[in-house]
Amino acid sequence: MKTTTVIIGLTLAVAGAAHGQFFPERDPADVNGDGLINAADLAEVMGKWGKAEQPWAAVLERCPDPNVVTNEELRQAIVATGLPWRVVDIGTGIEMLLVPPGTFMMGCSASDQSACDTDEFPVHEVTLTHAFYLGRYEVTQAQWTAVTGDNPSSFQGLPDSDVRPVNGISQAALIGVCKSTGLRVPTEAEWEFAARAGTTSAYNNGSDDATSLGQLAWFSGTSGGETRPVGELAPNALGFHDMHGNVWEWVADAAVDYPIGPVVDPFTPATPTSGMLRGGSWALPAFHNRVSYRAQFNPSGSAYYGSRGVRLARTP
Repeated sequence: MKTTTVIIGLTLAVAGAAHGQFFPERDPADVNGDGLINAADLAEVMGKWGKAEQPWAAVLERCPDPNVVTNEELRQAIVATGLPWRVVDIGTGIEMLLVPPGTFMMGCSASDQSACDTDEFPVHEVTLTHAFYLGRYEVTQAQWTAVTGDNPSSFQGLPDSDVRPVNGISQAALIGVCKSTGLRVPTEAEWEFAARAGTTSAYNNGSDDATSLGQLAWFSGTSGGETRPVGELAPNALGFHDMHGNVWEWVADAAVDYPIGPVVDPFTPATPTSGMLRGGSWALPAFHNRVSYRAQFNPSGSAYYGSRGVRLARTP
């Protein structure tokens, strides 16, 4: 049993670890990934003793890799949940990362080139009380087609189409996918918390400089007028790729005004006439790709919304 192996490793290491011995390379006994092997690792293993895995998931990595989850506070919060960090949804093959509970300021983050729209105000405190899993990447054309037997996307028939994000998906089709897979669409607050990954800036690399967006996003200045394969650009500090650009991502909320004052686990369910998209797209400029930008979906449709995609979530 893996847990037994780790405990044996910890037992052998505790004597040296009691003095805070540092190991420059990641050791299997460094359960919490803080670079030290000490009593904290043993306490974490014992806390997880006997805890059942998620029946829908195959665990890829139990503890967050500090080279991927680069925000230390979020890394510690992930460990504290006692849940596996990196998993794959068995039914769909979608790789998912754990997002821990937390509190953040939701709303306007202007860039050096653009102010915020009125629907990004007021900036308000949001607390999410439960951990959730979220797709590391946007759902691809291949993943969507495997579940639905249909592919509504632009840019089909190319050598890399399978790994480009699905786009042009409707709310109705999305509801069907969620019912058949047990996955769900993240709430708007969950999406923004995961997208920000501890930042308060316009872009989730910690910068308000629009020229830095090219490191993170396929948008009109970099995309060449088409979607691109998922995961090619830099991730944020939680390990998520393409949360800026590539395709708009559906969230589960209706297009409603933000509240005044702190809220806990906010959610107003979308309707056929009121939905919300986040993250910007390959077809739009940097302004629309800021982390706080909100796109209210118009069911009558337009080219502006032709890039509708999704990043799916799951409740542990």
